[in-house]
Amino acid sequence: MEHYICVPCGAQFAESAEPPPACPICADERQYVGPKGQRWTTLDELCRDHRNAVRPIEDGLTGIATEPAFAIGQQAHLIETPVGNVLWNCVSLIDAATVAAVEQRGGLAAMAVSHPHFFTGVAEWSRAFGGVPVLLHADDQEWVTRPDAAIRFWEGETAEVLPNSGLTLVRCGGHFPGSCVLHWPGGAGGTGALLTGDTITVVADRRWVSFMESYPNLIPLGADAVRRIVAAVAPFRFDRLYGGWDGSVVATDAEAAVRRSAERYLGRIER
Repeated sequence: MEHYICVPCGAQFAESAEPPPACPICADERQYVGPKGQRWTTLDELCRDHRNAVRPIEDGLTGIATEPAFAIGQQAHLIETPVGNVLWNCVSLIDAATVAAVEQRGGLAAMAVSHPHFFTGVAEWSRAFGGVPVLLHADDQEWVTRPDAAIRFWEGETAEVLPNSGLTLVRCGGHFPGSCVLHWPGGAGGTGALLTGDTITVVADRRWVSFMESYPNLIPLGADAVRRIVAAVAPFRFDRLYGGWDGSVVATDAEAAVRRSAERYLGRIER
């Protein structure tokens, strides 16, 4: 019996003797199976020729990304707080070296994920750190491919990840109904950072962001959904914005970047 992992998206599945017939996340129009068809691996196989690069990004923030790139190349972020560390988003690979690197930074107290394309190995990661809670929005629970007792479905528009951590989950919707971002008031030297996955995505020109229903299939997001995203993050102060991939950063003036990017986007689709 194995917990098979979908190669195109990185989602790990409930234990089975044979690979699942399909990955529902990849069969959905927001993702893709790819020209080689549905492919599967296991954690043991993945660990044979991949590793996690654990790199400091700024004080209190560490990036964790698998090399060579796997699935959609996701990057997780480890955020250090006085009441415990939080893993924002996730990757499929977890091994002894990664556990040791996280423990050296103070361990892990909780996990939170933006949307199903980053669900990946959340159950495996949680178990590696003693069953820490994993916060997922209830609107996306149908996409969980490996149920686990550690998964906690939160509801509503905002949630505190850990009591007194200052970290706030904000449901934005858009990309998925439960798509959320994480506000870290201590980020960017105390001027605040927003970690977004690709609920809000950082584009090639790092002064801008954008919004899509499906990035690989270029399906745009409607005007009402974009306005909702902007309104959801408006109460929060953030000078910096981190997307879901290595190097996807709006380094400064990120609040204004979100507003002007939304105005540009809406100006195009409402012509």
